[in-house]
Order: sequence, then structure tokens, then C-alpha cells
Amino acid sequence: MKATYLTAIGALALTFALAACIPEPDVPLPPPPSQSPPPAPAAAPRTAPTPAPTPTPQPAPPPVSSGPVYENYLDAPQTPGDWGYAREPGETLAQFGTGISEARFILRCADGQVGLAYVTGRAQTAARAMTIRTETLTRTIEARPVAGQGELLAAFLAPSDPLLDAMAITKGRFAVLVEGQRSLYLPAWVEVSRVIEDCR
Repeated sequence: MKATYLTAIGALALTFALAACIPEPDVPLPPPPSQSPPPAPAAAPRTAPTPAPTPTPQPAPPPVSSGPVYENYLDAPQTPGDWGYAREPGETLAQFGTGISEARFILRCADGQVGLAYVTGRAQTAARAMTIRTETLTRTIEARPVAGQGELLAAFLAPSDPLLDAMAITKGRFAVLVEGQRSLYLPAWVEVSRVIEDCR
């Protein structure tokens, strides 16, 4: 019986050994799952493009006075030049500048008014704010281009206006500031008072 077991065990071992030597048949492997992108969402219905809103034009900011700015106008150097006085038929005037043809500022008494005119050096088409600073009074008035003399921006005051007295008696000088123009620091000389008194 022992020989039978040994024979059976040997046959079984030989079967396993032979089975291990037989190659496995080539079976095609299933393809790996594809890496396709997710489906695109359904396209939204196309509508006509909305036109971009038309920008509303913004007004240009007002120009500022050119040149250095001083907190206290008395600290500013005096504008180079001198006052000159002239009496003409129907008017008197005081001009400040480096010469008659180089006037920068004019005080004029005519038709019962005192005109304050800033000479810009080029034609003007729009009104500008003119600020007069004195020791006792500061005021902003509207200066308009003078018809036929486009380089002048002028404002007109009644002869009794307190601003004129403040200009005449101010300590040393007064300031004239016009939007977009160089500031003037003018001495309060006698010519200023003469033109004001001529209108009273």
C-alpha cells in the first residue's frame, strides 16, 4: 500500500511540475478606461451682444494757477515790474509790468466802474476765476475775455467796493491769481489808489 501512495504522490507531483512549465495562453487584456474629457455643458442660447455703454463725457477740471504756490502771499517774491499811471480821455489807468508794451495787470477807471484786467499773453475764450488777496480781504470774482482784446481777462467793480480799498491799503502788496495763469504779487503803490479815487 505504501508503494501505491508513493506512486500516487509522485504522479501528482509530476503533474504539478508539468503544469507549471506550460505557458499561460495569451488572452488579450481589456483596454484601460479612456481618459476622455467630460462632456461639454450644453451651449447657452446665443443672444445678440449688448453694446458697450457710451461713456458720458466728463467736463475737464478747471485749470489751476501755474507757478509756485505760497500759503501766505506775502512770502512770495514781488512780480518784477513797476506801476505806471496814465490819464486818457474818458478814463484813467494804472498798468503794472516791465514796460508799457509788457503790461501784466491793468486797473482802469471808465464809465463809473473800476476794471481789473489780467493780461494773459494769448487769446482767451472762456471766463476764469480771478482771486484777489489782500491783508484784510480775499475775494474770488469772475474775469471774462474782453471783446476785441482777447488777451485780457477782466472783472468790473463798483468804485465803492471794499475790495478796492483793501488793495490800496494792504500791507506791501496784494496777490492776483487767475486760473491757469501765473500768479502776480503786485506792490500797493500810489497808482492803485489814484485810479480808484478817479472813479469816486
